[in-house]
Amino acid sequence: MALLAAYAVPHPPLIVPAVGRGQETAIADTIAAYREVARRVAAHRPDLIVITSPHAPLYRDGFFIADTPEETGSLAAFGQPDERVTTRTDLPFAKDVAARLHRRGIPSAGAPASMADIDHATFVPLHFLEETVDLGSVAVVRMGLSGLSEADHRFLGRAIAETARSLNRRCVLVASGDMSHKLKEDGPYGFAPQGPVFDEQITRAMAAGDFLSFLTMDETFAMEAAQCGLNAFQMMAGALADTVYSSELLSYEGPFGVGYAVAAFEVQ
Repeated sequence: MALLAAYAVPHPPLIVPAVGRGQETAIADTIAAYREVARRVAAHRPDLIVITSPHAPLYRDGFFIADTPEETGSLAAFGQPDERVTTRTDLPFAKDVAARLHRRGIPSAGAPASMADIDHATFVPLHFLEETVDLGSVAVVRMGLSGLSEADHRFLGRAIAETARSLNRRCVLVASGDMSHKLKEDGPYGFAPQGPVFDEQITRAMAAGDFLSFLTMDETFAMEAAQCGLNAFQMMAGALADTVYSSELLSYEGPFGVGYAVAAFEVQ
């Protein structure tokens, strides 16, 4: 088997009703698209879901790869400690990906004790996935981003796909990442003109399956847009590099000043 599909998704905690308390109704298209992704993931009957998260442990010169048999997390940081999830890690898969990184001279590590819980950017996708997928039987491997180059993020994506082929895993990749946080003056980071431009460029690239746009975007421009998904999307580009895939932008919204895009890339 191999990589079956990749999905780009956002991670606003308020999309979980216990946190949103009604605010989530303002992003109804995002919720509907998320549920469509969950439906598609279940239809693929995966052995494994790899989730890349910008809020997992972030290392300057290497990548976090989950290395414990189980991971747990909650939305306690957002006032909802009873919203909890537990996942089972595919340790042979995680170790094989790490070995591929190490052969290229890229370090990897697990989480320090202070950051061992599942982060919210992983929790939100799992919130929807557990509606359709039995997380007791489907493994999850959580991975982080890093301070390394676009090429190194792309290599990690390629390593994920190669390991899936090597170990005969039915694998789905979920790239968790928000778009610009500077879409509105009353948003969390205010407004910057780069924000809407970044979101327009990335969503257009997602709709067209134009991953070259992810790989060649100016880093200063992306930083000024205050986004957190570009490296995750670069990783996804690496994972899909040797495949033929369809692309579809399922939704895009930004009513709170942060861009939320959901896109699907189905391997043919």
